[in-house]
Amino acid sequence: MAVEKFESALKKLEDVVKKLESGELSLDESLKAFEEGVKHSAFCSKKLDEAERRVELLLKQRDGSFHKKPFEEEEQEF
Repeated sequence: MAVEKFESALKKLEDVVKKLESGELSLDESLKAFEEGVKHSAFCSKKLDEAERRVELLLKQRDGSFHKKPFEEEEQEF
């Protein structure tokens, strides 16, 4: 079984959206396309979450060295 990539899942999701927006699908076809789109959307969301966890920020220390810090969604300002 081939491993799906984010880019191919995103392209499939875009194709599903185009089909749904065309208004040419029957109700059953629209429901099937919608279900397919939800699966692709969930896959893309999972991949983006995984990528976000892998991102680390490099913070420069006073001595010029760098310290790695895990990426946080939002930093609070005080």
